[in-house]
Amino acid sequence: MKSAVFYGKHDLRIEESPVPEVGEMDVLIEVKACGVCGTDVHIYEGDKGAADVTPPTILGHEFSGVVAAVGSKVTKFKAGDRVCIDPNCYCGSCDFCRDGIAHYCTDMIGYGTTVNGGFAQFCSVNERQVYLLGDNTSFEQGAMAEPAACCLHGIDMCGIKPGSSVAVIGGGMIGLLMLQLARLAGAARIALIEPVENKRDVALQLGADLVIDPIHEDVEKKLKENGMTWLNAVIECVGRPETISQAISIVGNTGVVMMFGLTKPDETVSIKPFEIFQKEIVLKASYINPYTQKRALELIDSGRLDVSSMICQVCGLDSLEDILSDPSVRAKGKYIIAPDR
Repeated sequence: MKSAVFYGKHDLRIEESPVPEVGEMDVLIEVKACGVCGTDVHIYEGDKGAADVTPPTILGHEFSGVVAAVGSKVTKFKAGDRVCIDPNCYCGSCDFCRDGIAHYCTDMIGYGTTVNGGFAQFCSVNERQVYLLGDNTSFEQGAMAEPAACCLHGIDMCGIKPGSSVAVIGGGMIGLLMLQLARLAGAARIALIEPVENKRDVALQLGADLVIDPIHEDVEKKLKENGMTWLNAVIECVGRPETISQAISIVGNTGVVMMFGLTKPDETVSIKPFEIFQKEIVLKASYINPYTQKRALELIDSGRLDVSSMICQVCGLDSLEDILSDPSVRAKGKYIIAPDR
């Protein structure tokens, strides 16, 4: 089968790999769509993502497809089913799993990180990680369920209530999902801070009340002019020290700063503890997607969460390295890989 195999920093090879074996509890999926994630970029650049990667590994953890075969003990799925996966498979028996925080599982299997993933024509996955797609969900939308599930975990931690005011920093795919989820959580006013004009335009279409260009506009002044002087939550979706600092600066008293964007492992942020004290700011971060996949799929299939407007192009595997290596390409929006192209 055709696959994209990661061999190390800046070394991704499109090559033939054997079709995975199907264990008795496994589901073999013919991959139809696999999203290119910021974590894939970090891995390609030689940095650690959510999990360690040991080359050679087929990357890709946001994927959907059609069941091609099932193991002898699989009971919930059959050939022909349209499905997507939660890539994070917990052991269920370590101390973290038994204490209700399974996303810190010490023996976690990560499809597309610790084991082969979805940047290939086929991937074999434990039955526990497979979810049926709804009748209204396309394969491209199904591939977006995993990032939407990660965003749901983050939004749950933000403490947004009906009537809250929220700012989202960064209008990429994650920021646009967070914007919508903040609205669904009850936020009355939502601002998006983003320098790229077309992303600001999409944000307005998806329900932003205010969009701000941080390069050419004074962010705090624009917020005040539009009645957003007290932000209950600021969700940082860029993963850069300067935007995290900005989030701390603009959040209101007793507000939550959600540091959702993934920084490089060795980056640091300079903070003023007195400012944290004076405003009673709560700094939070969100790690992967514990038990939120089904909720994400329900929101997508119901049409309450738009995961399509931020997709800019569906490409074949031969385009993957160009996407991973070129920030100007990724700036255009979310890319989906269709391995059979």
